[in-house]
Amino acid sequence: MLESLKGKKMKRLTTFEKHLDKQYGKKGSARRDKFEADSISFRLGEMLKEERTKAKLTQEQLAEKTGTKKSYISRIEAGKSDIQISTFYRIIELGLRKRLTISIT
Repeated sequence: MLESLKGKKMKRLTTFEKHLDKQYGKKGSARRDKFEADSISFRLGEMLKEERTKAKLTQEQLAEKTGTKKSYISRIEAGKSDIQISTFYRIIELGLRKRLTISIT
């Protein structure tokens, strides 16, 4: 009986990609593109917040070091702001004294 239940549950398993297709549509659809863009903004914001916290800087201190506003840093960390690579570079390299690397896979 236990094996039978396991088999049924295993048949219902799906890949994350298939889950995204079902929830947001196929890659290239407007809904999926928005999800992907929001996901990137969220991840960048989380990385920034983590590194800023490690550097023991407040959002205001980081903003002062990089010539931006605290509210802008806050929006980036919340994943609520589109950010130009040049600005993100300045925040990471000048504000946090870290190295920004980008890769395409």
